[in-house]
Amino acid sequence: MNEAQSSLAENFSITCGGPLHWLLVRMGLSGDKRRQVIRRTLFAALVTWLPLLVLSLIQGQAYGTHSKIPFLKDLAVNVRFLIAFPILILAELGIDPKWRILVLQFLRSGLVTEKELPSFEAVIERTTRLRDRVLPEALLIIAAFIPSIFIVKTELLMSGVSNWHTTGVGSNQASLAGWWFNLVSAPFFRFILLRWLWRMCLWTSFLWRASRINLYLVATHTDLAAGLGFLSQGQTAFSPIVFAGGAVMAAQVGNAIAYQGASLSAMKFPMIAYGVLAIIILIVPLLVVTPVLIRIKKKALLEYGVLVTIHNQLFDRKWIQKEQPPDVVLLGNQDPSSLIDLGSSFAVIRQMGIVPIDRLTLVTLTVAAALPMVPVVLYATPVDVLVRTVLKMLG
Repeated sequence: MNEAQSSLAENFSITCGGPLHWLLVRMGLSGDKRRQVIRRTLFAALVTWLPLLVLSLIQGQAYGTHSKIPFLKDLAVNVRFLIAFPILILAELGIDPKWRILVLQFLRSGLVTEKELPSFEAVIERTTRLRDRVLPEALLIIAAFIPSIFIVKTELLMSGVSNWHTTGVGSNQASLAGWWFNLVSAPFFRFILLRWLWRMCLWTSFLWRASRINLYLVATHTDLAAGLGFLSQGQTAFSPIVFAGGAVMAAQVGNAIAYQGASLSAMKFPMIAYGVLAIIILIVPLLVVTPVLIRIKKKALLEYGVLVTIHNQLFDRKWIQKEQPPDVVLLGNQDPSSLIDLGSSFAVIRQMGIVPIDRLTLVTLTVAAALPMVPVVLYATPVDVLVRTVLKMLG
């Protein structure tokens, strides 16, 4: 079978497009080279974190006892802009090439034949046009600013305790750093995070449209997904995004425990909720191919069921009912082998899943969501409790 070729598939990208991308291109901050990535990361820090530090220093809220949570001791803000934000930027280097590989896999695996190539390329072109529209990113900008405009306290787990966001103890007046956080830093971070959700929507749209063309899917494929099992790898590429979100959540929980007297047990729900929600969001894109897999599986069970029945009946007549010539012996004959092979194919169809995701992907995403929580758990758990727990685990 000749592999279909497509320049559109070879240049597929969900991240290299949109108003912000073209703006960064003009500024010399876009591209996948290491130097340009470092520039974008430094630019983000200069816009979001550095002004907060300078303004906090000016008003004496960077450190000291002016407030219970000075700027430099605020886990949430420093982790968000010095760890999570750079990860969200650097993630483009790993995610976009993996998406391109997955798109090319449709061609390399023969799922898209020469006859269906125009339809497949039309799906790519439609996804690219949607990526480049101005309206989606404009709406993302509005959504990023809404919490800052209509919600006074955007740090959900930082309430009832004095911090650098306000001018003093018991004051509701925002400090200079607080104003910058609400109007620049936080919206910028939200926009980048929301843009990743938008890109996830673009990938979901691509998968939905691609699954609607006449793909050459085979129910007996040993990936138990009719040949679409490789799509699971695309979701593992989002592990850095999941980790970045988990780091922000862990830092806010750390603030609540360190400065507000919250207990680890009381903070379990938001931590677990984040992990579950992150995994669900990353599984949803794969659900769009479920109707196709259900149809393929139902059809294959009927067709292979008939084939297995006929083959087994012929085997029964020949070897069990003894309707074969007397000089034919079972030893060395290929009939038992074909019986086993056909039965194995039917077993594969019965085991075939309806969502192309494997256990390794789920474990990888779970670890990415839970890993940032480990330092918080260690900080909030007494040493003697940790020792007893480790000894129990060792037997």
